[in-house]
Amino acid sequence: MSEMETAPFDLLVIGSGAAGMTVALGLLAQRPTARVGILSKSDLSEGSTKYAQGGIAAVLDATDSIEAHIRDTLIAGAGLCYEPAVRAVVEGAPAAIRWLIANGVVFDSEDGDLHLTREGGHSHRRIVHSADATGLAVQTSLEARLRESGAQIYENHNVVDLIRERTPSGQQGRCVGAYILDRQDGRVHRFPARTVLLASGGASKVYLYSSNPDGSTGDGIAMAWRAGCRVGNLEFAQFHPTCLYHPGAKSFLVTEAVRGEGGRLLRPDGTRFMEEYDPRGELAPRDVVARAIDDVMKRLGCDCVYLDISHRPAEFITHHFPTVHAEALKYGFDMTRQPLPVVPAAHYTCGGVITDLTGRTDVDHLYAVGEVACTGLHGANRMASNSLLECLVIGAAAARDIAEKLESIPPLPPLAPWDETWVTDSDEEVVVSHNWDELRRFMWDYVGIVRSTKRLERARHRIKLLHSEIDDYYGSFRVTSDLLELRNLVMVADLIIRSALARRESRGLHYTIDFPTLDTVAPPQHTILVPKTFAARRLA
Repeated sequence: MSEMETAPFDLLVIGSGAAGMTVALGLLAQRPTARVGILSKSDLSEGSTKYAQGGIAAVLDATDSIEAHIRDTLIAGAGLCYEPAVRAVVEGAPAAIRWLIANGVVFDSEDGDLHLTREGGHSHRRIVHSADATGLAVQTSLEARLRESGAQIYENHNVVDLIRERTPSGQQGRCVGAYILDRQDGRVHRFPARTVLLASGGASKVYLYSSNPDGSTGDGIAMAWRAGCRVGNLEFAQFHPTCLYHPGAKSFLVTEAVRGEGGRLLRPDGTRFMEEYDPRGELAPRDVVARAIDDVMKRLGCDCVYLDISHRPAEFITHHFPTVHAEALKYGFDMTRQPLPVVPAAHYTCGGVITDLTGRTDVDHLYAVGEVACTGLHGANRMASNSLLECLVIGAAAARDIAEKLESIPPLPPLAPWDETWVTDSDEEVVVSHNWDELRRFMWDYVGIVRSTKRLERARHRIKLLHSEIDDYYGSFRVTSDLLELRNLVMVADLIIRSALARRESRGLHYTIDFPTLDTVAPPQHTILVPKTFAARRLA
């Protein structure tokens, strides 16, 4: 049994990227004496935020407008955006940029003004950026503030599951903390908390090829589902069109801004193809570009296509894209002189745990912010550079909501210790690695960029077998980080497959050859999955 229970937190943050740090810092600014804990599966900086290259969308130019940003987002979302969420996030963008600057983030400027670039789906230049490493600039600055803030930081800790209070009637009530695996001592401990925030990112590692760091295993989505939260629109997995194609590159992302600044997509013979698929050419939204690349690769039987910006001056390229340029050089590609080989890779989870615009989930005192959540901002397809923005704007709203409610939260009940009475150490770790590999391969083959009912049914059959095997393994052996991540990936894969089978049309990021057109007869519908344990019904 666990021997340790921490003192209760006012806020326990699961995840250490832009969303989690925004909420933590926002709460501490309003409640300096609040006890805040923040958990990271590895080093504090190793989330998706660090790897975000392009930037943050915000209307900061006199020729641009809030209405134009809203319209662009709604168009990209293919009829499924929740317009109040779009408006709230877009209107909150300028204040979010000012907050980042006040917290030490340095953005590129030109003649005294912020330099704005343009990306796919945007009708204006509105992307604030720090060269091509905006996420790193945000992560580094906010992390420095967090380490000075008095928050308690727990690195190398995995969440096993959330804990809900048992009500007098025997029902599950509010969220009161979580069971946490300390990867250093291998023990599971109790972390009681008056409020819990899921800021754990998305689930792109469910696919064989992904631009995400290894920790993007859908933990928060799976935990929230097991705790009784609804999830929405998980069929919309975004594939970034341009990741560097090289065996050693591990799908290094080539920022969308390369195309925004004139980069051209080419077949192996050097001919352009995007205008054959969309009049916006290389500036079409990501789902259009990814499908076009996928189609070209399949038609020609080629391993990749090429992204060429070598027609721009070398000084321009190295100034605007120093990270991509340096990384490509490691693999023998000089983007100032030659095109880069690129392929699509899983990049962003557009659906997630259903929340309101303050991050509240279906379970009292459980919040979700960022890629783990589904506010309705992205609809059927996330527009470039709206993701960090959502973390900041909804994160600030969540911090205000938590601060207002803290004093009214009742005392926490005692938490039952983690029971390891009937489990043993595993001598079959190979089962975990084999199942992990099988899952990611069949998800890529059957639930990828282009889908069919037959492929989805095959994936559903395979996932049932994996579910059974992993549940048996989980119940028999002590938990490890790899086992917890695999358990969560299998759960989220199941939810993605179920969501994809439920949508009998092609919309946004979900394209199926069996229903290749948009359903224009019925109003656009969100795919909402409801767990058997669902009780609270506060959200619309």
